Amino acid sequence: MAAIYILSDFGKMIKKDETLIFVQNDETERVIFPFKTEHLVIMGTISISGSALRLLMKYKIGTTFLSANGKFNGKLSFGDSKNVFLRQKQYQILSDEKSSLEIARSIVLGKIRNQINFMQRIKRKDGLEEKTAVSAFSAIKNALSSAEKAEDIEKVRGYEGIAARNYFSVFGYNIHCEWAEFKKRSKNPPRSNVNAVLSFLYTLLMYRVESALESQGLDVCAGNLHAINYGKQALVFDLMEEFRVPIADTLCCALFNLGTLKESDFEKKQFSNDDADFPLDKSPDFSAEREEQSESVSAVLLTKDGLKKVIAAFESKIDSLVFYAPTAEKISYKKIIYEQAKHYKRVISGEEKEYKPYYFK
Repeated sequence: MAAIYILSDFGKMIKKDETLIFVQNDETERVIFPFKTEHLVIMGTISISGSALRLLMKYKIGTTFLSANGKFNGKLSFGDSKNVFLRQKQYQILSDEKSSLEIARSIVLGKIRNQINFMQRIKRKDGLEEKTAVSAFSAIKNALSSAEKAEDIEKVRGYEGIAARNYFSVFGYNIHCEWAEFKKRSKNPPRSNVNAVLSFLYTLLMYRVESALESQGLDVCAGNLHAINYGKQALVFDLMEEFRVPIADTLCCALFNLGTLKESDFEKKQFSNDDADFPLDKSPDFSAEREEQSESVSAVLLTKDGLKKVIAAFESKIDSLVFYAPTAEKISYKKIIYEQAKHYKRVISGEEKEYKPYYFK
């Protein structure tokens, strides 16, 4: 089963027998087989007939609706939320400061170790000896050591922020494309082409993690590391952390270094604050540049052709096989995300004692 993406500002989706037909503005058609579709992502504005919507519901095909530029608009979700006892245990963990701290600390340690691993690759590859790089390596290792001993979640979050700032201070060294721009992490909106790719990749990753958690009947708002709030998908942000580097960050660099993306795949756009239309990275990120409020914002975004390239590369990445220590075999990143969601569920249920994040090498 595969994730299907539809990028269009026109067209309509209709039902024909037991298939979905996407009819584009020029009357060309694309056939979508529900039994082969794991998830549907619709980017842009299209109309969906009532019978097509009922078919999506019949086959329980999760559907995400994004704007043409990647901003989240809504979704159809069919996660199994009947396991009230599992959710009760999630809420009990939330009320247990010690248990929440242990999970949050494990997540941060996994993220920082993955960042260090990637930074070491950059250092070996480029022979970095600049003062900034040496200082960043030292700082992030100190953050790891401090996080291991942190006795409250606020301190854990603080060390995560320190690690992130230092990680992104050297991230750009791994991109060798002359026209690629990355001075620092900026989001909401992304201010450079590299940030535009990172934000969109994080958006795609977020929906994958969300789907995996919902498949296990978990409450995606009951996180441990990220502070909970009304409607905030804290648990999604939690389990995203261990996959940001191995899936999104490495892929971002490859898209520029291998020449997959071109300068023409990006465009600058101006938005009013009331109508911001760009991928919103909702997860807290202490390394990201904070924008002052103004009447309008300027963003660098992927064009439709650029979006297609990134989507294709992302799907290829999560289908690639890598070694997964818990099963001692090579499986796809897509499956690893689901395995980690299952692992988290077992920890919450008391079947396993400790949450162990995914490490990549």
